[in-house]
Amino acid sequence: MQEYWELYMKNLEGKVASIQFNAGISMDIEEIQYTYPTVAYVKVKLKDPKENGLLSEYEEPEILFMEDKLEASMIKFRIGKYVGRVISDGYVTFLYYVQYTYNWQDFMDFAMSENTAYEVTNGHNEDAEWNYYKKLLYPTAKEWQRIQNHKVCDNLREQGDSLQVPRAIEHNVYFLNDENEEVLTQALEKEGFKIKEKITNEDGVKGLNFYRVDKPFYHDIDTMTLALIEMSESYNAQYDGWETSVVKSAMQQGI
Repeated sequence: MQEYWELYMKNLEGKVASIQFNAGISMDIEEIQYTYPTVAYVKVKLKDPKENGLLSEYEEPEILFMEDKLEASMIKFRIGKYVGRVISDGYVTFLYYVQYTYNWQDFMDFAMSENTAYEVTNGHNEDAEWNYYKKLLYPTAKEWQRIQNHKVCDNLREQGDSLQVPRAIEHNVYFLNDENEEVLTQALEKEGFKIKEKITNEDGVKGLNFYRVDKPFYHDIDTMTLALIEMSESYNAQYDGWETSVVKSAMQQGI
């Protein structure tokens, strides 16, 4: 089973929430969800909550230590898998999927043996369909796009790009229905995009590669790509990301 983690921000019941989740598990849900049919949680009341959904510098070491203790306890008792955490509205909630719950209290006693400073609640519910993972932790198409956007932006900055210099940014979209190619092409051109070429992916699905001169700064690229997702969906197509070249400002080049 692959395991890798992603972190992103979302609005949760009107509050800013920081979501960290095990994205690798998503590839194995169909195989494991009925082996681990119960969602369990450990909810910790923060002493120094932040409105931005993040941990304060003061509390972060303590919460991360608690997270490690919970993970060690989960491994010791071999009852389930840690799938993610939510920080919002003054609480951090750790989520697990477990096989059984008869020794849940033993798990908690071992994990929380060194905790004397935090108010902690815990519990578990049946969730054989893994709805907490799929609907709470797992990002929507737009949230996934923001995650990928920021990874590309971070990579560009690491290469010396200021992200503020306009340049050609290429995008891909694939059609779920070929009948909409012409109308989607017209809609893109109306927004100032130019069609570079028709493309076909490895599964034989047809699409378009198109571009426009824009800034790849975080906010700008988020706004643009989310609008392209909406446009693509309205024409029964699927947006498939963007790419661009590294461009350094004159000052960065020493000119």
